[in-house]
Amino acid sequence: MARKFSLAYLTIPGVDPVSQIRIAKEAGYDYVSLRTIPMHLPGEPEFLPQKDPELFVAIQKALKEYDMPLMDIELARVRPDLDIEEYRPAFEAAAKLGATDVLGSIWSRDKAWYTDTAGKVADYAAEFGLKFNIEFLPWAGVRNLQEDITLVDKLGRDNVYVMVDTLHAGRAGITAEELARTPRKYFNFIHLCDGPADPDGDPVLDNIKDDLMLYTAREARFYPGEGAMDIAGLVKAMPEIPLSIELPNLKEIEARGRAGHAACCMETAKAYFKPTGSSDPGESLRCSMRG
Repeated sequence: MARKFSLAYLTIPGVDPVSQIRIAKEAGYDYVSLRTIPMHLPGEPEFLPQKDPELFVAIQKALKEYDMPLMDIELARVRPDLDIEEYRPAFEAAAKLGATDVLGSIWSRDKAWYTDTAGKVADYAAEFGLKFNIEFLPWAGVRNLQEDITLVDKLGRDNVYVMVDTLHAGRAGITAEELARTPRKYFNFIHLCDGPADPDGDPVLDNIKDDLMLYTAREARFYPGEGAMDIAGLVKAMPEIPLSIELPNLKEIEARGRAGHAACCMETAKAYFKPTGSSDPGESLRCSMRG
């Protein structure tokens, strides 16, 4: 069974949804993942089909024209200063566009509060037939696999999953063996990318304020096989679920353009993961512009 890939928004940030859908189709992706819940970042455009009927229709037409399913929307953050009620119309619009999933994350260390609030978000998602996938990040409120599993267990909803990003898993010291011991029911899709080790050669970073951790995650991720993460082991340890390529790299975008970078992400990922499930990092480098 061939692996399925989605093009995540952050791979080509700032691109409008219609262009992202077209780029995903032209580059050979199976799905697209859109950011329709804004992060209110400086200079980042906001694309809100739940508030813009013309944009909703344009996205709907593009999904049909390019025969490109919408897999998930992002980013439903659980954070004390954010109003989760604003997520409901985004979920409703996403469901009407054919989405199956919502990506979220936790930004508080108050376990009682974030458990209660995440439960409400999960229930909002369930109203529209959506699955709620909670991503752990080393510098967020839920920082590793075990904290994520604990939250999913406490929520006790059948539409809630753990979302593993291969970069964040490597940074948090998550091993393939640990993932292999985890029941498969927890996993629904994966974020795929690679990243560099620290100066000592260790992919794990234990300082959540480490500049390398944040810089890499936001604008300098590597193509699969170029970095220090055990991508093959991590992915093999989980079910054969969709791989959403989330690979922001501003230098590659500048060199190739957004469409070229998205295509290179797809090319390297397909080269890295052969139909047999084996990997060949050497092949994965053929699209790289780095030495």
